[in-house]
Amino acid sequence: MKVVDHIAKAKKSLFSFEILPPLRGHDIKDIFSTLDPLMEFCPPFIDVTYHKEEFIYVEKDNGLLQRKKISRRPGTVGICAAIMNKYGVDAVPHLICEGFNKQMTENALIDLNFLGIDNVLVLRGDLMKSENSFFAEKEGYKYAVELVEQVQDLNKGKYLDKTFIEHKESTLFDFCIGVAGYPEKHFEAPNIESDLFFLKKKIEAGADYIVTQMFFDNKKYFTFVKKCRSEGISVPIIPGIKPISSKKHLNSLPSRFFLNIPNELVKEVEKAKSKKIVSHIGIEWAIHQSKELKDSGVEIIHYYTMDRPENIYNIVQAIY
Repeated sequence: MKVVDHIAKAKKSLFSFEILPPLRGHDIKDIFSTLDPLMEFCPPFIDVTYHKEEFIYVEKDNGLLQRKKISRRPGTVGICAAIMNKYGVDAVPHLICEGFNKQMTENALIDLNFLGIDNVLVLRGDLMKSENSFFAEKEGYKYAVELVEQVQDLNKGKYLDKTFIEHKESTLFDFCIGVAGYPEKHFEAPNIESDLFFLKKKIEAGADYIVTQMFFDNKKYFTFVKKCRSEGISVPIIPGIKPISSKKHLNSLPSRFFLNIPNELVKEVEKAKSKKIVSHIGIEWAIHQSKELKDSGVEIIHYYTMDRPENIYNIVQAIY
């Protein structure tokens, strides 16, 4: 089922979750151990992130360094199929620009359609820690809106290889397309107005819903929704929540994702004497956020698990 159909049929606030594929060398049991406890809350869908291949440098016997490309985490196609088979819920794979060209993207979409996957979340992709700027692949895309356009082309039966159309062998896909929204603007955008301008371009290109970046002040979300509506963006806007679980987050999250952490939360975390206390503070803050969002009538609250399902379990259990 499409994400927008889940939203349309929701009679109360639903809870969805986003997971990381396990590190290479691990197996699908890691995914299941993350999701098993969370299935108690009947999520309408599970998002599966994608991480591009990256380069590492390995020292050779002669002392020189050899540049090697590795994939630290497996792809999303097989993981999404396993999730749907085991739990009977929709899986939403992430599609990114970086690391993919147009043909690779089309091949992935063909595989996803073959498996009966109805939804994709289209993103440019985050920079790796070693990167200072984004570089498009040869024959690839620089912006998420271009990726939205390719998905929509396949929804219309437009393949890269024109022989499919000539031989009338093309299948009309029907992907529901999600995109990212940034309540406090994308870190590369000069201002929120510019960010909203390009967000609207993604909607006009065919995106069906928006999932927000994490935020810690619900006023940021409500203001963002209001601004979107004033710009004519009428698609559903799903709030994304992530609890703070370590003191490092006070610096790493604002610097990487361009977000503000309320001073009240900062003070509580800073005076905490242990990581366990920090985790408890983060959970309680996210429970308060979630309750307010639920009371406001949002159809779905989306949680970034980041391999910490126990924190998310405690949050959702408190408001389920």
